[in-house]
Amino acid sequence: MSSFCWVKEEFHVTDQHVGHKSTSLRDWLEIDVHPQVFGFSALAIFAFVFLSLTNLEQASELFSQTKAFITDNFGWLFILLVQVFLVFALYLAFSRFGYVRLGGAQAKPKYSFPGWFAMLFSAGMGIGLVFWSVAEPIYHFASPPVGEGHTINAAKTAMDITFLHWGFHAWGIYAVVGLSLAYFTFNKKLPLTIRSAFYPLIGEKIYGPIGHAIDVLAVIATLFGVATSLGLGVNQVAAGLEFLFDIKATTGVKLALIAGITILATISVVKGLDKGIKRLSEINLWAAAGMLLFVIIVGPTLFVLSGFVQNIGHYMQNLLMLSSWTETYQQNSQWQSSWTVFYWAWWIAWSPFVGMFIARISYGRTIRQFVLGVLLVPSVLTFLWITVFGGAALHNELFGVANIETAVKADLSTSLFVLLEGFPLASITSMLAVFLIVIFFVTSSDSGSLVIDIITSGGNLNPPVAQRVFWSTTEGVVAAVLLLGGGLTALQTASITTGLPFAIVLFIMCFGLLKSLHEEFDVKNPIVRK
Repeated sequence: MSSFCWVKEEFHVTDQHVGHKSTSLRDWLEIDVHPQVFGFSALAIFAFVFLSLTNLEQASELFSQTKAFITDNFGWLFILLVQVFLVFALYLAFSRFGYVRLGGAQAKPKYSFPGWFAMLFSAGMGIGLVFWSVAEPIYHFASPPVGEGHTINAAKTAMDITFLHWGFHAWGIYAVVGLSLAYFTFNKKLPLTIRSAFYPLIGEKIYGPIGHAIDVLAVIATLFGVATSLGLGVNQVAAGLEFLFDIKATTGVKLALIAGITILATISVVKGLDKGIKRLSEINLWAAAGMLLFVIIVGPTLFVLSGFVQNIGHYMQNLLMLSSWTETYQQNSQWQSSWTVFYWAWWIAWSPFVGMFIARISYGRTIRQFVLGVLLVPSVLTFLWITVFGGAALHNELFGVANIETAVKADLSTSLFVLLEGFPLASITSMLAVFLIVIFFVTSSDSGSLVIDIITSGGNLNPPVAQRVFWSTTEGVVAAVLLLGGGLTALQTASITTGLPFAIVLFIMCFGLLKSLHEEFDVKNPIVRK
């Protein structure tokens, strides 16, 4: 297919578009790119890599200054827009449009609910959740944004804040992007790219410079969002290896880990969605479930089970207050810029990746099924995971069983392994934790590579193998550069910088989706429920 042909060609979605295509030598030699999107995206990313590597000290300082400027001046905007995205998603689910089926009235889902949920959870935020599930509640318990630390109230606040950062608001962002892409691709026969969601607003201009710019921004945001997660993941893998085998977590070791796991991710992405990503996602889910059950059984069982109920109730009770808090009356505090604003920017930067991925696997679902499935199932599983691991850590701190706070302050990456050290079979469970992180690492990388390749190939759902390998490798390179250029601060800056402009893109995307739904289904006429 010509690089320009897709813009006017009707886009048909059938089962083969969401399946697996065998890999041959011809597939390896095939190239199918949108020249402007691929070219400008690759140029911008490699310019960043080159300038960072040749000016590491200046890059580190620039990362810090950029992060401070954006969070100080636009933190309120992130908080407002994320609220809007969640409300908009819920409105669509319970409106008359909830019965619209993605792909048409006769469309049938390709994946079962369990398989669909497994891919949602693994691709959505698995690697970050393993990293932060112990570290974040303990950090907020010791140093809450308001009030005294090391108290029962501080423990409740810590779980509220952690639930806020990983719960409905994060998945509300993904739901908006995923639903927009699925609707315009499967129902309107437009290419599976971010620009398609703007067709109701700018029409044929999506095929020109405006559309190119939207897709380039999506590619850059996706790549830096994924690279942030990969950087966090490799820190934790390195910490696990140091804990288990006394291999010092040096920069060289971290770079070697990035290289090795990127190779695994490349192999997976070559295998395709069904044989690669789906299989790894299911392995992920079973490994995570096994680890979760182990901690419930050998840990403070009653504490975490009763805490699960109380934590959800307390979170729901304080949700509006927590999600709209902007630190207005605490002018000298930098807490929110390092936590809530970073998280919202991170999820927004991830949203092209996760949104496109869940759109691709959600053919045949109704809008109501899609929104409620994306919002509720991963969120509840996330709340359970945080309660079990974070709750067990808080239990140890509150009742003097172990001192995990010291480990969190020394190195966030070690917190999970310090928790597991207090349980039986610590070496085995720590090995399982490292395995889980690596598999989450691989699924995040190969899913991100596939999504970026779809965008840069103009919406081709089965992009050429060579391009998938290119983007998988590029993600590893960018993650390595961010670690070299400033560690955690650089990783946070990458997400925040790309998340800000893309937040505006998502806000406009909501208008495009709503306009299209109203045009297709006049509000005066009932939608036929099929």
